[in-house]
Amino acid sequence: MKKELDYFRVGTAYGGSQSWFGDRMMRMGGCAAAAACDSSIYLALYRKARELYPYEQDKLTREDYCKFAMRMKPYLRPRLSGIDTLELYQEGYSGYLSDCGCQRFRMELCHGSQPAELAEGMLRQQIEKGFPVPCLLLHHRNREFKNYDWHWFMLTGYERQEDVCMVKAVTYGGFCWLDFHELWNTGYRKRGGLILYREEQ
Repeated sequence: MKKELDYFRVGTAYGGSQSWFGDRMMRMGGCAAAAACDSSIYLALYRKARELYPYEQDKLTREDYCKFAMRMKPYLRPRLSGIDTLELYQEGYSGYLSDCGCQRFRMELCHGSQPAELAEGMLRQQIEKGFPVPCLLLHHRNREFKNYDWHWFMLTGYERQEDVCMVKAVTYGGFCWLDFHELWNTGYRKRGGLILYREEQ
């Protein structure tokens, strides 16, 4: 069983990248803002919420993406501890949606304390419904995930094979397939989790 979302490209990059940001603090700690930017562009292009991305939507460019990130910065600004809870992302991005006059979408939270099986089910349901999933990973004991340490990134697909669920993790303008249960079970008490977008009917 496999499902991948159609996803946007910025030039040849798969999604956006915080490495492009000219603002030093955003380049270092703007991953939550980048996840919100990617979410907004996706919702504008694939859910017809065009008010969420105020730039050219038929031809995405790095320049516009970076300008957009600076518009998102006040809502999800980098800070010493980072955007290290789902609630901080929910509060910040809800503010952006509200200021855009977009009442269609809300967010539910799947905390990292939930069992991996339950989280996998929620993730798969989101992908099946056509929504990308912002994911927060805090520290992980497995160094295989060092590139995702204390980081927000997007999940845009899954593949279920026997007892393994692989997920398509998108960050820094590229993607990689990761074992979801290994990703989820960090080995630490404090964990991140998933943002689940809901569309009001």
